[in-house]
Formats: sequence, C-alpha cells, structure tokens
Amino acid sequence: MLLRILTPIALALSLSAQAQPRGDDQVVEMGAQAQPRGDDLVVESWQAWRQGNRVRLAQLVPQVRGHVLEPWVAYWDLRLRLDTASPAEVQEFFTRYAGTYQEDRLRNDWLLLLGQRRDWAAFAADHPSYRMNDDREVRCYAALVTHLREGSAAPASLADEVRRNWFAQREADDGCALAASRLIGDTAGPRRLTVNDAWRRARIALEAGRPRAAAQAVEIAAPEATRQFAELSNSPAKFLTSRVTVISKTRKELVALALIKLATSDADNAARLLESKWGPQLSPEERNWVWGVLGKQAAQKLSPDALLHFSKVSRDGDLSDDMLAWKARAALRSLRGPQWPVVQQAIQAMSEEARGESTWVYWRARALLAKGGDDNRAQARELLQSIASVRGFYEQLALEELGQPIAVPARPAPLTEEEKEAARQNPGLDRALQAIALGIRAEGVREWNYSTNLHRPGGLGERELLAAAQLACDRQVWDRCINTSERVRSEFDADQRYPMPFRESVSRRSREIGLDPAYVYGLIRQESRFVTDARSGVGASGLMQVMPATARWTARKIGMNGFTTDQLNDRDVNISIGTGYLKLVLDDFGGSMPLAAAAYNAGPSRPRNWRNGPILDAAIWAENVPFSETRDYVKKVLANTTMYAAILTGEPQSLKARLGMIGPRDARLPEPNDELP
Repeated sequence: MLLRILTPIALALSLSAQAQPRGDDQVVEMGAQAQPRGDDLVVESWQAWRQGNRVRLAQLVPQVRGHVLEPWVAYWDLRLRLDTASPAEVQEFFTRYAGTYQEDRLRNDWLLLLGQRRDWAAFAADHPSYRMNDDREVRCYAALVTHLREGSAAPASLADEVRRNWFAQREADDGCALAASRLIGDTAGPRRLTVNDAWRRARIALEAGRPRAAAQAVEIAAPEATRQFAELSNSPAKFLTSRVTVISKTRKELVALALIKLATSDADNAARLLESKWGPQLSPEERNWVWGVLGKQAAQKLSPDALLHFSKVSRDGDLSDDMLAWKARAALRSLRGPQWPVVQQAIQAMSEEARGESTWVYWRARALLAKGGDDNRAQARELLQSIASVRGFYEQLALEELGQPIAVPARPAPLTEEEKEAARQNPGLDRALQAIALGIRAEGVREWNYSTNLHRPGGLGERELLAAAQLACDRQVWDRCINTSERVRSEFDADQRYPMPFRESVSRRSREIGLDPAYVYGLIRQESRFVTDARSGVGASGLMQVMPATARWTARKIGMNGFTTDQLNDRDVNISIGTGYLKLVLDDFGGSMPLAAAAYNAGPSRPRNWRNGPILDAAIWAENVPFSETRDYVKKVLANTTMYAAILTGEPQSLKARLGMIGPRDARLPEPNDELP
C-alpha cells in the first residue's frame, strides 16, 4: 500500500522537475518523452485564442512550458499579435520550435504578412525555409519575388505558376492579384501573363458567384471599366439590352461577363440575347465560353437543353475543365441514350490533369468500348487496367469491366515493433493525438496531416504511414487511421481502411430493422469516419450525422418515446436514429442504395426530382447528381459498402449489382412518403 502511495508522489515530483521553464535562448526538445501537464491550461489557452484574448494568452504561455502542446500555445499567442511582433521575436519562435508544424504554420503567416508589406528582401530570406508550400498566395508572392529579382532570366514556368494559382483562388487576394498585375504589366519576354488571362479570371470568378474576385480581375485588365462592371453586376439584363453596340475588346469582355451573370439567374434570357444580339459581335472564344456556361447551367438542372447549348461551341478547347465535365455528363444522360462520341470528345479536350482523374479514365474507356473495334477495345482495356483496384468507385467499376471481382486484397506484412515504436516516438503525431484527446480536434488534425505528408521534406514513407495509421487505430482516432492508410499506394490494409468499431451495436441494430450492415458501415465511414462527437457546420451530430429535426421525426416514427436531441451524443441512440431514418428512406426509394444515399445526404425531395428522365445505369445517374458534395457522397458510400460486404462475408462482391438502374418511380408503386424530412 505504501508503495502505491509513494509512486504517484515520486512521479509527480519527477514531472514537476522535467517541466521547469527553460531559458528563452534554449531550443525546446519536442518528443514523445515530453510529459503532459496542465491540460486544463492548454484548453484554456485554446479558448483564449478562439476569443482573441491576447492578454490571457500572454499570461498562460509561461505556465504551459514543458507541456507537449506548448508549441500550440506559443503559436496562438504570437499569431494574435504577429502584426506588431518584431522580426527578432518571430525568428526566435522559429528557432525555439524548429522542425515543428507550428514553426511552419507561423512561417506561412509571416510570409503572407511580409508580402502584404512588400518586404521582398525579408520574404526572399525566409521563404526557402517554408516546408508546407501549400498556400497559393504565398506561392504567388514567391513567383513575384523571382520575377523582380531575375526579370527576363526567370524560369519559363513562372507565368504558368501564377496563372494556375490565381485561377484556383476562390476569393480576391493580394498575392496572386499583385503577381498577375505585375506580370501582365511587364511587356518584355514571352513569359508574361496577358490581359486575356485577367478576363478569364473574371469569368471564372463571376460564374462561381465571387463578384469581388471578378471585380479585382477587371480592375487589372481594364481599370477604366470598373464602373461598368459594377453596373452589369447589379443588373446584367439592363446592361445587355442597352443600345450601345460592341466596339472595343473591353466592351466585348464586359458583355460576356454580363451574359455569364445573367445565365446564373435567367439562363433562357441569356441564351436568347446571345443568339439574337450579342453572339455575332463577340469573338469565337468569348462566344464559346458563354455557351459553355449555359450548357453547364442546363446540365446541372438535368435539362435536355444542355447538349443543344454545348453543340453551339465551335471549339471545345475554349471551355474550362468544369464545363467539359458537364458536357460529358450531359452526353451520358442523353434522352437518346449515352452519346459516346460526344463523351469522348469532351474528355479529350480536358487538360491532362483532368483526363487523368479516374472518373474520366473510366468513361473514356466506356466510350471506346461502345465504339467497337479491336484497337478501341485494346485501348479501353489499357485505360481500365491503369485505374482498376478496390480503392474507389470508378476503380471498382474498372475491375468489373475487366471481368474481375471486388475482393479484399492480401494484407501487408505485419508492422515490426521498431516501426510501431517509431510512430509512437514521432513528436508531431504525439502532439496531434494529444490535441485531439483534449478536444482541440481541428489543430490536431492539421498537425497529424502535416506530420504524415509524403510530399514535403521529412514526410513519412509508406511503411511509416502504415505504422502511423495503426497508432491512430490503436488510439481509436478512426478518421486519422482511415485517411492515413488511404495514402499508402503500394499496400492495402483493409482493417485500417475499413475499420468496424461498435460492431455489435451496428450489426444488431441493422439485423433488427432489415438493413445490410455493410451499407450502414459504408454510410457511417463517409459521414463521420466513426468520430462519435462529430458535428457538422449545419448542426448534424454523431456517428451518423443526424440533424435534430430529422432525429425528432424519426424517433416518433420508430416509437422511441421520450427522445430529446441531446441524446444524439449517445452512440447507441445515434445508431438507432440514423439507421431508422436510413431504413425509411431506403424503403421509400424501393431499395435503391444510390437513391437512398443521395436522400440521406441531400434530403429526399431532391433525388425524387433527379430520378426523373431516362432510365439510366446508376453510375451515369450518380455522375449527373447536380450537387458536387452529394455526387461524391453517393459514389463513396456505395464503394465503401461494397468493400465492407467483401470483408464481412469473405466473398467477392459486385458494385454494379448494388447500383442497378435508376429512372422515374413506377406509377404502380405506393406514393412517396412526403413526410420524410
């Protein structure tokens, strides 16, 4: 008994000695050996950070010295006052926390601030130490610094780098807009951007509903046109019905922007004005772009007009990859059956990057198979073989096209104790897991992802990723377990990628109400990655991400008396409510797993409308789901379900059999349940 009393006391004294504050001129050793203390102070620091409470954070920093999450508290403190911090203080942070995610995170923030200050010398000095390199604005600043330093001797890829990052930015920014304006203004050499790039940026932004980004691009392309752009943004129809005829390049581009803006609210009117008045006055490239926007708008509404609009495009190369994707989808969904030549034409016009996506590799192969002939079949087979695996929706479909079943791959060689220990001793993984355990999930997830990133110096190799995934599994941090294991390309550990926590509860509940447990697991894996306290931005909760109103309705339907929404945090209640709703939706859609998955994600009324039209192969139907989130969701849930079925049964499975065909509801069947929320 005395030993049991003294041991904790001795341990506490040991921890206290280890956790004494170190001198500021010393580098803190961050590792798995660092002893955690003051968890409550770390959580209080996190709360102060979220509240923007600089005073309280400054008080807490010295109190958490020695805690494994000290780098996070120090980061929060300095980040809140970075705009007033001295360069020496920033460099001291970089030294003290060298090699950590927090060092690189603050360097990202610091480089952005240096760019905004136009302190190019300091930016050039610090940028080579930036490891993450995933911030587009920082990349644009870096390209601009290279341009300013090297001029015409800069790499030929400089303009492409700026263009790619600028077009990909969702909102107006300083870095990419500044770099683009400087390169457009520099008329020397073939590496510069052009005014046409600025107009293209404006079109992309306006179509995406980003008027500030579009206005910024217009100001770069034609500063004198900013007032006219504001007018067309406020009332595109009024702008387009004015009596002024197109004369200048600027006026033509403004007309194209007005047509794009009008297309988002009144596509029929935009098409009429393009055809009757403005089309002949625009350049072929401008005209093609607007028809591409109209085609995309119609395709997203599942309108047969989509192919009509796309047919008026004289050169597919003028369209964006997104427009070409919707052209291919519309051709697949055609009332006359898939228009395979159009599918192939659209995919062929995509960028090399887009053509390489498994979606378009698969449909290009299907188009070649439909075309017939030995050469086309051989080429299709080669394409299918390039993606065929159990790793995803189109990968599984490619396997089946090749006549191969979907089965669980052989397990990788067991991890050695040395490999497991290396993962346990990784300081970044340790900090991430401790942050997640304290409820500081977003920060923990970011640090975990950084620590496992294969594409940065010091990132983990494939066996190390397997060991990291296993560490997360062992700690029941299922989302990091799954996501980390999925990044391993050379081996496939089904236990890591498709875990089955709470198996007894899920299986028992599924059997009771007549659901396939593989389907339930496939949906949970996509909904929450088995994070029991997951909560979405719109208020969905728990394993099965159930909305409060849906939960109350379902509880009444399944006879769960006395239910209150705070019970959704209870794992078994969440499973009961979620599976109960899934069963009701599945029955309402006649047992169609794709339709029920779409209804679970987007509500039942939308897939009821999406199923109207021709009878389709469900893979074509899923690819045409208008919402990108729901489209991705349906495909992933069905691919997950197929793999879980292979694991649970030990037998090869068919994704195609689960997909089936989808078309309008049979009038002989009962009316849909309009009460379904």
